[in-house]
Amino acid sequence: MTTKNEVLLEGLVLKEPEWSHENHGTQFYRVFLQVPRLSGQADVLPVLLPGALAAQAAEDRLLRIRGQLRSFNNRSGVGSRLVLTVYVQGLQPGLDEPCNQITLSGTLCKPPIFRRTPLGRSICDLMLAVPRRYGRADYLPVIAWGQLAVRASRLHVGDPLALDGRVQSRTYHKVTESGETEERVAYEVSMMCLLDQEDLEPEPQNE
Repeated sequence: MTTKNEVLLEGLVLKEPEWSHENHGTQFYRVFLQVPRLSGQADVLPVLLPGALAAQAAEDRLLRIRGQLRSFNNRSGVGSRLVLTVYVQGLQPGLDEPCNQITLSGTLCKPPIFRRTPLGRSICDLMLAVPRRYGRADYLPVIAWGQLAVRASRLHVGDPLALDGRVQSRTYHKVTESGETEERVAYEVSMMCLLDQEDLEPEPQNE
């Protein structure tokens, strides 16, 4: 099975890069990228930059980013247990052409959850495992709508899945153990189309 995890974004950096962590001697910085939607709204997406690229993000606020969507376990006990971020592998000044594209290929690792909205529209929630090197994998939530949702609902755990889509942010409200309501942000992949494995070109796996 061909593994694929490619993200292409263009948007506006909202704040100066902030230090995130150090790994194997490399400093990493975090920014949030505002990517417009056709509807006029915008997705605000977390982006992780190696130190060598952080200076450019501070200078060029409009950026075109190439990278991968990564997942990490949240051990703080606050917020979602699965943290998603766009890991930057290359960037350049923006072309003033807003872009939000992702191509993924992996294996379905949880049973699909199919439901309908109050207005009768079909939705399907999926969890896709995309392998990385050294036996690791990224676990990426995917949402499908309409006929795509119906097709995706027929899949089983272990089935291969390849798709094109977009990375989106979504605000929701969570009731805490103390009974208070908190506003939180979830990140997920919105599926635009299913792909055949034969249509994918192999890519080198990265750290």
